[in-house]
Amino acid sequence: MKNAPRVKRDRLVLVAVVTLAIIAGIWFGLIRFQDQRLEDISQSKQVARRKLGEMKSLRERAGKMEADLANASSKLATVEDGMAAGDLLSWTINTLRRFKLAYKVEIPQFSQIDGPRDTTAIAGFPYHQATLTVAGTGSFHELGRFIADFENQFPYIRLQNLSLEPSLSLNGEEKEKLSFRMDIVTLVKPGRGE
Repeated sequence: MKNAPRVKRDRLVLVAVVTLAIIAGIWFGLIRFQDQRLEDISQSKQVARRKLGEMKSLRERAGKMEADLANASSKLATVEDGMAAGDLLSWTINTLRRFKLAYKVEIPQFSQIDGPRDTTAIAGFPYHQATLTVAGTGSFHELGRFIADFENQFPYIRLQNLSLEPSLSLNGEEKEKLSFRMDIVTLVKPGRGE
């Protein structure tokens, strides 16, 4: 190249510079752009695969969720079958009397039933409630067992506003007895007992 005429050498250098410029232009204009585009597509595919995996997982869990829903609906229907129906006063008193047979608790006083009306515990709750106030006597131990077992046996009934006082009787056996007064709040399925 040292012996080549200056014009040829300048042309050759110019061709080399233009060729390098064209190659750089092709690299930065086309190839790099396509590489970035391929990288974006690859990331989109990964996101789509992850979403597909999540959807498959949800679809697999949907069957279990449907089975759980059917099971819960069945349990709810069973509980609802035990809820107060018809004459609420009579239903509540009979339920209470049948249950207390296994306990040494006397419940001779019943008020009139208040309800059915909307529940006071949860706004918009789909059930109504009825309240009956009762009074009676029993030993501390028996009364405690009665209350705990009653609420466990009947998940739709709550005992509230319990007040305890020593029994007024003075003979030896009655000293350990307590007089109690409490509200029995039972849920009533809408359309029943109204």
